[in-house]
Amino acid sequence: MRIDKYLWCVRIFKTRNIAIEYCKKNKIEVNGLVVKPSKEVVAGEKISVKKNAISFEYEVIQIPPNRVGAKLVSLYVKDKTPIESIERMKEINETQSYYRQKGVGRPTKKDRRDIDDFIWDFEE
Repeated sequence: MRIDKYLWCVRIFKTRNIAIEYCKKNKIEVNGLVVKPSKEVVAGEKISVKKNAISFEYEVIQIPPNRVGAKLVSLYVKDKTPIESIERMKEINETQSYYRQKGVGRPTKKDRRDIDDFIWDFEE
């Protein structure tokens, strides 16, 4: 099975086209070598995917017949991403939430109605 199709089948990428783009941008490696989207994948190979400044590592267990459900992914691929990378991803997510806290920013529709009611009560 092609690497782009495999990455899509085991839900590493949302679409096959995104998997192809990552291959073309040299962000996918198989056994340490940068690969093209047409590279054939076999069981036992190690795949490295660079997404969002983090390198995720996977090991191919089996080749799925077609796209599998989220619960069945563990039958076909094993996640070998180092704990340091996962912690780094969590830190990045926390720093992004620091800049804009939930509920801060533009008022919601309900907030605007409450403001209008307050202004009308004040003017009367």
